[in-house]
Amino acid sequence: MPTSSSALFTITFPRLLHFSYLNTMRNQLKDCRTCLDIGCGGDSPVRHLGFEYTVGVDGYEPLLEQARAHRTHDELVLCSATELDRYFSPKQFDCCVALDLIEHLSKDDGRKLISSMERIASRKILLFTPNGFLPQQSHQGDLQEHLSGWTADEMQALGFTVIGMHGWKALRGEQHQHRLKPAWLSGMLSAFSHYVYTRRHPSQAAALLCLKSV
Repeated sequence: MPTSSSALFTITFPRLLHFSYLNTMRNQLKDCRTCLDIGCGGDSPVRHLGFEYTVGVDGYEPLLEQARAHRTHDELVLCSATELDRYFSPKQFDCCVALDLIEHLSKDDGRKLISSMERIASRKILLFTPNGFLPQQSHQGDLQEHLSGWTADEMQALGFTVIGMHGWKALRGEQHQHRLKPAWLSGMLSAFSHYVYTRRHPSQAAALLCLKSV
């Protein structure tokens, strides 16, 4: 698995924002050897972060089949994000991550998810989510509908350090698609705004990377 910045840059070039996303996670979790990836989907970026052992969890069986085909994790578990305490023990993993997941839960279930992650992780928990509510619909029971939105202020109040991701929020629409045309120009503007401003001012960013030590 790629573990260095140069390796990540090679596999993501020329997608500078994707490189920043992966490299920021790698840097924040570099002291963790084992990882529980909640809502892992079929092609999780966690596979690029160099963990010694990972378990992927998802509530949608077709996505787990994709994950098996891509060999993204050492083990895979069919499990709802609200039932983690039934399957995993306290401090079982160095870290728990939930990427593009918490927005698919109600606020109450989102807080329950965070509490479960804090129980299961021995070092850190990390979440990635849009900044605020971003409309998205579900299709054929794929659990992709957005039910809540989380802001930088909310996550900081819950004890997270928050890093802005994906550039200026106004440049992105549903599913973080570029609003401006051509898309390459919008992509360049997003990358520029990320590196010079929104990374350090997450309230203005399209997405949030939220980290907490436990």
